Amino acid sequence: MNTKTIKKDTIAKKPKINVITLGCSKNTYDSEVLMGQLRGNNLSVEHEATSVGKDDIIVINTCGFIDNAKQESIDTILQYSQLKDEGKVGKVIVTGCLSERYKPELESEITNVDAYFGTNDLQNILHSLGANYKHELIGERLLTTPSHFAYFKIAEGCNRPCSFCAIPLMRGKHVSRDMNELVNEAKILAANGTKELILIAQDLTYYGLDIYGKRNLDELLRRLSDVKGIEWIRLQYAYPSGFPMEILDAMNERENICKYLDMPLQHITDNMLKSMRRGITKQKTIDIVNEIRAKVPNIAMRTTLICGYPGETERDFEEMYNWVEETRFDRLGCFTYSHEEKTHAHQLVDDVPEEVKQARVDAIMELQQGISFDINQEKVGQTYKVLIDRKEGDFFIGRTEFDSPEVDNEVLIDANSGYAANGSFVNVKIDRAEDFDLYGQIVK
Repeated sequence: MNTKTIKKDTIAKKPKINVITLGCSKNTYDSEVLMGQLRGNNLSVEHEATSVGKDDIIVINTCGFIDNAKQESIDTILQYSQLKDEGKVGKVIVTGCLSERYKPELESEITNVDAYFGTNDLQNILHSLGANYKHELIGERLLTTPSHFAYFKIAEGCNRPCSFCAIPLMRGKHVSRDMNELVNEAKILAANGTKELILIAQDLTYYGLDIYGKRNLDELLRRLSDVKGIEWIRLQYAYPSGFPMEILDAMNERENICKYLDMPLQHITDNMLKSMRRGITKQKTIDIVNEIRAKVPNIAMRTTLICGYPGETERDFEEMYNWVEETRFDRLGCFTYSHEEKTHAHQLVDDVPEEVKQARVDAIMELQQGISFDINQEKVGQTYKVLIDRKEGDFFIGRTEFDSPEVDNEVLIDANSGYAANGSFVNVKIDRAEDFDLYGQIVK
């Protein structure tokens, strides 16, 4: 009896590993892989647990992209290191982009963190936690998203020379993942109920150049499309320069490749594009958008823009504003320029005042709000296939193939019109539209 009591006490005191994820979907993916390996080593792991114990180990996966993200990461490190000092958690381990970029500074400034790791230190993190990297677990992940969709990273790093971007400093050069490994991971996800793969990388369109000697995204798309149970495949982060048009053929040929493309264009004036080192001109940008829309007429195009880049004049901004008004993107995000050290643009003078940057962002987003409203009004009366993400109050909430999670339109469905389980597909007739939301009824 005493032996059993001791055993129970031992189990109760076993430390739990709590993973905190900050930043983008690529960090989300990395955390899921880490947690899959930890679980495969029979360790207790949770993602962003609401309560922590005095013996728990905190792993913070940080973001170091722009100032706001860096500050959030630092604040989180300070929060948990303070809990450690108070004896409320056992250890604090920091990984991810911030510690890749600023490891020496962090080690000297926040000294009570137990260990700092970079973005490619998975095996070392595991060893520090008493676990071994297991090759047989490649493709196994502990999803933090709803099980019916998953972020699907096909490459790491970036070879692009964009002047404003610190990603290569934190993630290194572009490295494509093996196609067979990716297909195997998709099969594992599908077997566990995943229906939507959201393909992510710093640059999807570069996929394959380093390991196959050619851009191979179209072949990967077709092979993933063949995986039984995968009903939607979505493309995010496609670079415009050197865009492989053959992926549009795959999009037209396969019903489960969403007619959706996220292509961050950043700006439109020739002088801004040149200074940003984007490798493309205004006319070529316009041509590629037109060609994409011509090849896939009902495609939803999303882009992101930067306001207040060094040297951006009022004329530059007006030209971008007019271009957004003419082009009418389905989805658009706009951000103020962040002056990042060690980037090529850091040698330029950050000469646009913050209030001007923000005013320009606000103007673009107000314009896009009107464009989105008009586009959504055209959907009233039409019926769409909708993937249900969750239920809130009197509504089932889902998305069409033209919408990515968290950043795009949602469809709010009257729960009285029929039943829809999370992760299921239903046909929905749209009866009302706002600027960023659609409302509808289930159609049987």
